[in-house]
Amino acid sequence: MKSMNENRNLKKGVGIHARRFIAYVVLAIVSVLCLFWFYVLFINATRSNGELQSGFTLIPSSHLWENWKNLRNGTLPVWNGMINSLIVSSLSAVLSVYFSTMTAYAIHAYDFKLKKYIYPFILMIMMIPTQVTALGFIKLVSSMKLEDSFIPLIVPAIAAPVTFFYMKQYMESTLPLSLIEAARIDGSGEFHTFNTIVMPLMKPAIAVQMIFTFVSSWNNYFTPALVLHDDRKKTLPILIAQLRGADWLKFDMGQVYVMIAFSIFPVIIVYLILSKHIVQGVALGSVKG
Repeated sequence: MKSMNENRNLKKGVGIHARRFIAYVVLAIVSVLCLFWFYVLFINATRSNGELQSGFTLIPSSHLWENWKNLRNGTLPVWNGMINSLIVSSLSAVLSVYFSTMTAYAIHAYDFKLKKYIYPFILMIMMIPTQVTALGFIKLVSSMKLEDSFIPLIVPAIAAPVTFFYMKQYMESTLPLSLIEAARIDGSGEFHTFNTIVMPLMKPAIAVQMIFTFVSSWNNYFTPALVLHDDRKKTLPILIAQLRGADWLKFDMGQVYVMIAFSIFPVIIVYLILSKHIVQGVALGSVKG
């Protein structure tokens, strides 16, 4: 009987190690596939236009600084584009996440007559594509004389149904109403409760949505291209499109790759800053479970 139990435990241990090995192999393959394209991007950024046209290689070249100097000394205001993208993306991410969390908190913590209708109404808005409302949006921006301004790119980001939906779902699983009632009994005001109790509890969800919203705004080409016309006000995606659409006599693929590589550094930095909160949230959830 003892030997049978030992054999069973041995087989169980072998099975666990085998599954763990397979999981590590799959994760390693997926990681390599994801990071490979970043490697290709940085390799191509070091090559000249002639080398890029000659074919593909995994060996870096020596034209990175030359490509950067040509890009910096060109007609496009690269640094202005970087600053503009940072302003629009950062403010959009902060305002979107904060007010979406506040909206989710209001629907989660309060009872009012239209509560059961507001939630599906917001989800209905989430289904409307941006392109459908583009014409009316541009007419509104023109009538308010807000062209070449960041306001039409930042203020509408406050109303983010997708972010609200994620926050509402996360709040239902992590924010008990008894905690809010206890804060009210202790004399805490509603804004104080939201900012000092709810927001810290929502930190993992906020980190995730900050990353998603920042990246979405950073990569957004459609709306800024409709609103911004002055080169010094344009964001990086518009400048990259202009660089790629240059006359064939001036077209330099090395500059395009350098500019794309230049444009993804802020996204990587934002992810590295906020990723620790995501890991903390996963660890906290596993401990609670």
